[in-house]
Amino acid sequence: MIQRIVLIALFWLAFLRPSEAAEYGVASTSAPVLNTPDFTLVFGGVSRHVLKTDRCGQVRELEFIALPGTVFTLLKKLHSGSADVYQVKTDEYVTPPHVRLFVDGRFLRLEHAVPEPRRPVLPPRDEILSALRAAVGSPYVWGSNVLDGVPELEAWFYDGIKTVDKKRLILAGLDCSGLLYYATGGWTPRNTTQLITFGQGVVIAGKQSAEIAALLQPLDLIVWNGHVIIVLDRQTAIESRLECGGTGNGGVVMSPLTRRIAEIMRTRRPADTWPSDKKLPDIFVIRRWYGLTCRLPR
Repeated sequence: MIQRIVLIALFWLAFLRPSEAAEYGVASTSAPVLNTPDFTLVFGGVSRHVLKTDRCGQVRELEFIALPGTVFTLLKKLHSGSADVYQVKTDEYVTPPHVRLFVDGRFLRLEHAVPEPRRPVLPPRDEILSALRAAVGSPYVWGSNVLDGVPELEAWFYDGIKTVDKKRLILAGLDCSGLLYYATGGWTPRNTTQLITFGQGVVIAGKQSAEIAALLQPLDLIVWNGHVIIVLDRQTAIESRLECGGTGNGGVVMSPLTRRIAEIMRTRRPADTWPSDKKLPDIFVIRRWYGLTCRLPR
């Protein structure tokens, strides 16, 4: 009798429980999304004291930081150290075909039914501009869009880190499109491959830097595939720049608008729209989006 009960129990575990596995995850806090499942190699390493970076001090395994409420479809469950890691996909971040996304399960609330998507509310223009100005001086952090970083990283992956290293180790800072994403509460697209066609184009082909600057409005985007600069006002641009080898490797800075456009035009020419084949590396476009109905489709 006991053997029969054990066999029935094994049958249920082997065949029925997999169908009951959660199919979705919702970020319960800001959640780093990597292009590798090896979170413990990136955060902490063998010594639990280091952050895996390239020669410019950047974590190239970091794709972005999902905001609380971000919905993921769980594709595969993996194990990494003491925590589960999930291969995921999400409508909130577009990746090249060869890139896979992974999230540490401790950042997720697991769900069986399709969760409600995160529904960001676009802040008023003045609030966005204030957030942009407040970010000046923040370090450049590849893939980050959370100004203060992810505090859970310290508790889960590091042992006894020094206060002077804390912000760097928990990814406190912003990259170029992350600056805009942060200031808009995650309302805008997260990468420049989407921003080059976001909103409406401003006609700038054939114009000089001063002519282009005269056309721009606050929150217009000066963008190409790889970088975005935000118009702060008619005299000023703001961006998060990576300066490999520079003091602190760059960060969020403001610069005179006309001068910054002139600098760009030394290597790039103005275009009205981004070409459909996306093969021209030496152009830039202006995209106007604030006040338009241009939210990404879900």
